[in-house]
Order: sequence, then structure tokens, then C-alpha cells
Amino acid sequence: MNTQKVVITHRVHPGVVEYLSRHYDVIPNETPGALDRETLLERCRDAAAVMVFMPDWIDAAFLDNCPKLKVVGAALKGFDNFDVAACTQRGVWFTIVPDLLTVPTAELALGLALGLMRNVLPGDRFIRSRKFQGWRPSLYGAGMTGATIGMVGMGAVGKTLAQRLMGFDIRQILYTDPAALTPEEEKRLGAKQASFQDILAQSDVLFPLTPMTAETFHLIDETALAAMKPGSYLVNVSRGSVVDEAAVAGSLAAGRLGGYAADVFELEEWTREDRPSVIPEMLLDNVDRTLFTPHIGSAVDGVRYEIAMQAARNIVQALSGQRPEDAVNEPVR
Repeated sequence: MNTQKVVITHRVHPGVVEYLSRHYDVIPNETPGALDRETLLERCRDAAAVMVFMPDWIDAAFLDNCPKLKVVGAALKGFDNFDVAACTQRGVWFTIVPDLLTVPTAELALGLALGLMRNVLPGDRFIRSRKFQGWRPSLYGAGMTGATIGMVGMGAVGKTLAQRLMGFDIRQILYTDPAALTPEEEKRLGAKQASFQDILAQSDVLFPLTPMTAETFHLIDETALAAMKPGSYLVNVSRGSVVDEAAVAGSLAAGRLGGYAADVFELEEWTREDRPSVIPEMLLDNVDRTLFTPHIGSAVDGVRYEIAMQAARNIVQALSGQRPEDAVNEPVR
């Protein structure tokens, strides 16, 4: 066995640990929780590689305390929690898993929208209250048929979601993206490019599907919410801070926004100095017009196994002296 050390920050399938253990001295995290910063630093001080996940963040100070580190293998797609420039300057590869999260995330986005619009959670609570006596004219919601869908961002997840919406007899998909679709793609997906303001004003269901950047921080804020079609629905599976959660809570309370569903939350933005530590109580208390899942966009068992395995393959390639398949930088040697 190679004596190089590989640290895994979160629990993964045993097969992933077994694969890496054929090559290296692997230090896994066998608990369901995240390692605290001090424990992670201690484990990584003499490590050649670390496999990281969404709750982790690596900066220059972390790298300076891990002089033997050669590769950070991220089991994720969006990587703004990690200082890639600092990795590059210190000769450390940074790799991601670019494709495997797309389909399950799009599926969950659709599931959240349908669950929210059709009052699935309130209906479930009513059944469990043991008050159900048969059909009554209650819990009227909204349907997808004839709806205008808005997508702010039309990357891989947006295209995959659009494909799945085609069977619902929706009216149209309006989208905005810095890279416009080709006319052929627009026809195939039933999508039409529009301005951000037009999307807000016309959409019955709005999906922000953007990465987290300075430009997209609180993209859906009080002003954007006020411009949305009254009674429309907002579904966020992208990044928590793309949406201003306090503003959403206020819009729901005012009866303007029809409902809000999310799989991602502002408290997950580890690099934000003003990161909130909790989800607003006003949002959590609005149980009839919200639907939340705990960041399970890619939580399909086989998919999570493949994501971690691809991150592991990237690590093996880097430690073998090869360029990792999914590297996003070129380390300074």
C-alpha cells in the first residue's frame, strides 16, 4: 500500500473507501456529521489528498497548514466555498464532479414544485390529524397545465428540468442566461429568451438556477419579489443566498407570493461573513405555503456513490502524477 494519506471529510459508501484503500492510507469520517475545523486540520496536516463536500471550505490558511497536500477532490459541482486560486498558487490540484448531480437535482426541483402547488404536505398533515372523513372542497392548489415557467439560468439543470416539464402541457418556458440557447435548443425545449423583469412578471413558477456569485447574491430580493406575478410560486434548488429568505418570508406573510419551496438555504454559505445561523422563524412557521428539503438534490443512493467514486478517481489520477479528469485549475509547480 502507498503510504500517502487521503482524508475523507464526510461519510461515503464503503466501496469508495475500499477503492482508495487499495492505493493509500485512508482516513474516513464514519459519522453522519461534519468534522469540526480543528479536527479536519489535524487530520489533513500530513495528508496528500482530501475529499471534500458541500459543508467544507478551504482557504489559504488551511492550505498553509497542510504542506503535503497535492489534490483537493471535491464531491460536488459548485465550488465557491473553496479558494481555487490559493490551491493553484500552492501547487494543489482542485477537482470537481461536473455532471452527475444534474438529473437528480432537476427531478427534485420538479417534485418540490408539484408538492408545493398541490398542497401535498398540508394534505398529509390533515390525514395524520385523523380528521379526514372523505372528500371535501378544500386544499385547492395550482397545476402545471397552462402555466408559464420562468428559469433564471439555463445551464445543465435548467435544460434537464425543461425536458421533464415538456410532458405537463405547460404554456411556455421563459428563460434568461448569459449564454443563450440556440434556436434549435429553444424549439426542442419549448423555451423562449426573455428579460429578467418579464420573467418575474409573467411566471407562475420561478426557478432560480444560477451559481452563487457577487451578481447573483440575493438576486431574488424584496424588489424582485414585488415584481413577481401575484400568487406565483418560487422554487430554489440552486444556492441558498441567491434568494433573500427574509424577503421571501415577508412576501408570503403579505399574501403576495403563493408559496416557496427550497432545498438550499442561506445558512449553508460558509464563506459569507454575515452568514445567518438559522432559517428565519417567520419562514419556518409558514407551514401551509412552504415546502423544504435538507439539501437532498443529489441524494439518490446510486448517484451519491458515483459522485464520491468520481472524486476518488480524480484523487488517484492526481496522486499518480496525471492530470485529473475533472481538474478546474493548473497548479503552479
